[in-house]
Amino acid sequence: MQSQNLHQLVADQNSFFNTNSSKEIGFRIKQLKLLKSILKANEEAMNAAIYADFKKSKFDTFTNELALLYLDIDEAISKVRKWSKRKRVRTNMINFPAKSFIYPEPLGTCLVIGAWNYPIQLSFAPVIAAIAAGNTVVLKPSEVPSATSEIIAKMINDNFDASFFHVVEGGVEVTTNLLELKWDKIFFTGSVNVGKIVYKAAAQNLTPVTLELGGKSPAFITKSCNLDVAVKRLVWGKFLNAGQTCIAPDYVMVDASIKDEFLEKLKQRIIEMDFAFKNENYVQIINDKNYQRLKEMIDEEKLYYQGDFDESNRYFPPVIMHDVTFEDDVMQEEIFGPILPVITYDNISEAISAVKKLPKPLACYVFTGQRSVKHRIIDELSFGGGAVNDAIMHIVNSNLPFGGVGNSGIGNYHGKAGFDTFSHQKSVLDKATWLDPSIKYPPYSLKKLKIIRWIMGV
Repeated sequence: MQSQNLHQLVADQNSFFNTNSSKEIGFRIKQLKLLKSILKANEEAMNAAIYADFKKSKFDTFTNELALLYLDIDEAISKVRKWSKRKRVRTNMINFPAKSFIYPEPLGTCLVIGAWNYPIQLSFAPVIAAIAAGNTVVLKPSEVPSATSEIIAKMINDNFDASFFHVVEGGVEVTTNLLELKWDKIFFTGSVNVGKIVYKAAAQNLTPVTLELGGKSPAFITKSCNLDVAVKRLVWGKFLNAGQTCIAPDYVMVDASIKDEFLEKLKQRIIEMDFAFKNENYVQIINDKNYQRLKEMIDEEKLYYQGDFDESNRYFPPVIMHDVTFEDDVMQEEIFGPILPVITYDNISEAISAVKKLPKPLACYVFTGQRSVKHRIIDELSFGGGAVNDAIMHIVNSNLPFGGVGNSGIGNYHGKAGFDTFSHQKSVLDKATWLDPSIKYPPYSLKKLKIIRWIMGV
């Protein structure tokens, strides 16, 4: 889409927003129901598109993408009236007689920039929150999974008025043009490097931004854990979507006393899982560029296990590396693929200290049967979110705000947190006129000051 057309699109959305139509709760619910019906009607088309891009199965497309969206929409429909109500809060004595209220109000015209790794879920989840909050939305899906981007655009642009919700396709140039426009909110999911570009562009107009980024998310395997369960859940979480998940366990910190047993169980579980296209248990690496990037991370001298590669189909098997150090190449950036480095530690203090030296991750997973270890890791390490004795699954609970901290992101969403992310909490003091004490008006005196001190309790 040309730059002038983008300007017109934003102008049209601003005009529609100013009619106050999108603020009406009935309108929001109607649009959310329409979105759900469109998604359901196009499930087969989305399955075909995402299979063309990833070889992702119908099972994974439903469980990893569509099911989460249906749950988001249903929750928003059932709770948006409650979320949108003004809330009365306590009024302090200095403002007597008065009442105080907080009015959640939509921010306005929002830009949502989706990610390629879960192109349906990560595009629509923030859109659902934005619509529930009463905003207009322009969605820019990632161009990398091109077939999925195309079906997303067709579904939305054929069924929604562009002045309320519209999809813009394109690459870096289109994204750059969009970021040059003035928005009331920008929501971006993607890499740290691109997140910095988005943040810098938003600063030109003082636009609020939510950044969902990533980082090297650790998984702690302690000697008190249920090792069989830990391995089972870790393997699922790491190799889901061929490791192309922002909250995937990026590397493992394992107690040295159980290292050998852990590695052997890890290898056996990977073999049992039979990661392969033929039975739809696995997906492709998204493109040749990322495939080669991952290949370069493998240190042959530190290989513990790897399957057979099929570069022509971008099949990248699960890989385990052991005796890894924080200085190795594989530990210098987020892996975002099916390579699992294993680092050993002799005591938990040493492990925590090492992880603290890295940028704050998006997730952290603690496999332990010891409460003191669990609480120590959670209390001492800063991370976006995570789980104890599980991986990935915290994202499914909409009562847990999802987001990063530091390099892994700014802000959060999901459930009520998503509604709040796309809202402004407008504070209003509603004062009565039947009493108007003169204490705040000139002329001032020591007596008035004494009374004010007493009222304020300071």
